[in-house]
Amino acid sequence: MHVVRQMVPSKDHLASLLRLALPVAVVQVGFIFMGAVDTVMVGHLSVRDLAAVALGSLYFFLTTSFGLGTLFALDPLVSQAFGAGDRAGIARAIQRGFVIAVGLAVFSSLLLMPGRPLLTFFRQPADVIPVAADYALVSIPGVLPFYLFVVLRQSLQSMGRVRPIVVVIVLANLANVFFNWVLIFGNLGAPALGAVGSGWATTLSRWFMLFALLGVAWPLIRPYVRPLRADALDIEPLKRMCRLGVPIGIQFFLEFGVFGAIGILMGTLGTIPMASHQVAINLASLTFMMAVGITQATTVLVGQAVGSGDPERARRCAGAGLVIAATVMAFTGVVFLTIPELLARLYTPDLEVIGLAATLIPVAGIFQIFDGLQAVGSGVLRGVGDTFAPMVVNLVGFWMIGLPVSLYLAFPGGLGPLGLWWGMATGLAAVALFLLLRVRIRFARDLTRLPT
Repeated sequence: MHVVRQMVPSKDHLASLLRLALPVAVVQVGFIFMGAVDTVMVGHLSVRDLAAVALGSLYFFLTTSFGLGTLFALDPLVSQAFGAGDRAGIARAIQRGFVIAVGLAVFSSLLLMPGRPLLTFFRQPADVIPVAADYALVSIPGVLPFYLFVVLRQSLQSMGRVRPIVVVIVLANLANVFFNWVLIFGNLGAPALGAVGSGWATTLSRWFMLFALLGVAWPLIRPYVRPLRADALDIEPLKRMCRLGVPIGIQFFLEFGVFGAIGILMGTLGTIPMASHQVAINLASLTFMMAVGITQATTVLVGQAVGSGDPERARRCAGAGLVIAATVMAFTGVVFLTIPELLARLYTPDLEVIGLAATLIPVAGIFQIFDGLQAVGSGVLRGVGDTFAPMVVNLVGFWMIGLPVSLYLAFPGGLGPLGLWWGMATGLAAVALFLLLRVRIRFARDLTRLPT
């Protein structure tokens, strides 16, 4: 109980976190909003195109989730170095992040190539497989800018420099709508590519985001990327950074993977369940991005406090993140529970898809608080450099508890799509509770800065 009392935030801690979390949440929501726009625009073509984008984007994020998580090693390294006033440490972390991002881009691109045989092996709808596989192929040129953008985004956020990212994400959303309008529907003389056109639009948008952020944030980034540091290529620090980041990458893969497994299982039930799942999961992802924004702000403030040698502030910032996440996600949960059909109608005119999606969305309403708490709990631990325990928790909670419940309820239990979603809710609840316990244990110990 002593540790819990130390984590009770004051108004100042809550205010500090909100000042950073609000723009970071805007960035996260803007990032996922691009996917929502893709879904809405393609959803007005056909159910097959909607299901293809669902499957293709699922494949993309499954293959890139490990790299995305690995690059989140920048969160504690940069935030702690910033808190300590160590500019050289920030530069080393950022430049090593670029090196690791290039290697991860090659790895992830190779994994995106065998789409057709993989999707066939997992028994996805035959009419959807060719389009989804082509969507994945045209996403490959967007992998490198995606990872390089993540390096810049995480580094700027860790220094509390969020305004350039907000500007860029707004511009990127406008660019994405334009690219979709041209390539999905064949405007301005372009061929009408449907779902595959959405994939090309997303790839172009990722390159746009990278160059726009470099342009807007160059005065902030330049001191850390020029000149190139010879020690940025030192093997031992790169290995140390990977040891910190790889557990996060595995954790992200486990989390994305279990949701991906649910998506694949949904695909075995048919095109309508897959399309309905895409509508509901897109809505849940949209609200989850607010929790991710709070999470990343919490990670930054906890890391900066640890770097500056102020463990009391680190604990209270952690408490502030948990309180705010629970409050925000409770509100979104109420929205999902009260107007599910209206939300589903925003995505598609198909009555079958609307009807099924409207039964899944309230389940998302119930697991909203657990989703927010597990995200922030993970971010709190990342801020102090504890990345192995969340990986283990994700393995146990999602794969050993949540997925078996999904399988049982959906198939022997006869609940179908609804059973798959109730299993997800069970897994999220388990992960949230385990992570909160780990936070309590870890914050009872000394909080010291990581080496760079």
